[in-house]
Amino acid sequence: MQSDNNTANQKLPLQGVRGPRIIISGGGTGGHIFPAIAIANALKKLDPQTEILFVGALGRMEMEKVPAAGYQIIGLDIQGIQRSSVWKNLMFPVKLLKSVGKALTIIKNFKPNAAVGVGGYASGPLLYAASLKGIPYLIQEQNSYAGITNKWLAKKASKICVAFDGMEKFFPAGKLIKTGNPIRKESVDIEGKRFSSLELLKLHGAKKTILVTGGSLGAGTLNKSVMAGLDKLIAADVQVIWQTGKYYYKGIIEKLGENYHPNIRIMEFVSRMDLAYAAADIIISRAGAGTIAELCVIKKPVILVPSPNVAEDHQTKNALALMQTNAAVFVPDRDAETKLIDTALELLNDKEKQKKLSNNIGKLALPQADDVIAKEVIQITINN
Repeated sequence: MQSDNNTANQKLPLQGVRGPRIIISGGGTGGHIFPAIAIANALKKLDPQTEILFVGALGRMEMEKVPAAGYQIIGLDIQGIQRSSVWKNLMFPVKLLKSVGKALTIIKNFKPNAAVGVGGYASGPLLYAASLKGIPYLIQEQNSYAGITNKWLAKKASKICVAFDGMEKFFPAGKLIKTGNPIRKESVDIEGKRFSSLELLKLHGAKKTILVTGGSLGAGTLNKSVMAGLDKLIAADVQVIWQTGKYYYKGIIEKLGENYHPNIRIMEFVSRMDLAYAAADIIISRAGAGTIAELCVIKKPVILVPSPNVAEDHQTKNALALMQTNAAVFVPDRDAETKLIDTALELLNDKEKQKKLSNNIGKLALPQADDVIAKEVIQITINN
């Protein structure tokens, strides 16, 4: 199916009338989009007749990723609050009202039995429109700290699926169900792949390996930290799978060259995360909820460096939630450039600490989150 950037006034086909019709809203980052697609796939697995429509934000990555996964999407002209500039927020109220109006039209035409919000710009207007039309909806809160929009929308939600304990401080306890966050199953399928992945990545099987990943776009702090610690990494004869992200790759290659050192594997994007995870002895990562969900399943020692540039500083809260159960090492973003590589090398040489971290993070894994959430979505269509 193709994405649809036109107005919501078009008539949408009501195919598969025997199955439920579900709208899934949200996106903006891979951390929202991949779980949304996983929920859609799980709904289809439960009932192949299920009709699914995505609602996202125009210009965001869901407008490409969702059609690529085989689903139809309609875009709302909505943006988030821009913390860096008051002027950029002047159109926010207008766009919000227009988006709610368009969401109401989408609901009128598609006639959903239920809606799901996974977070991101489009989730708020769509779920609010659903509440006005009496459509039951489920919120999938991915982080350990709930955002303002989800806390407000929770009042009329039928169910709220969460990934962390203690979420009753944000939401009505009676609506909560701890499901975990949906993951990309193909990314965590690492069993028996270590040596073949090292071979494919042109790395040595006898050397210790660090995976550094800042997501598809990259993380400036992680890249600066690796750059600052390259001499230490090479001196320690440690291999690095360094995912720079597309914003930073060109600049790093210009500085270091295509073949900087055989131990340092510089990659713009890792298309096969299962191979990168399998090859790694320890992992350095940001602390997005989706990434953490994958890390819990693969059960490897992790150093988390939360991004400070996210709403409500939720990545720091995610990382602290793991650190408090000795499931991850936490390095603040402000300290990373001077401390991260030293911390990683120290962890590489501490087998006992690696074992404890692996065991503890593994206890937090909820690998069937997509199936559990899909069943909850179907249940609310039955109950309403």
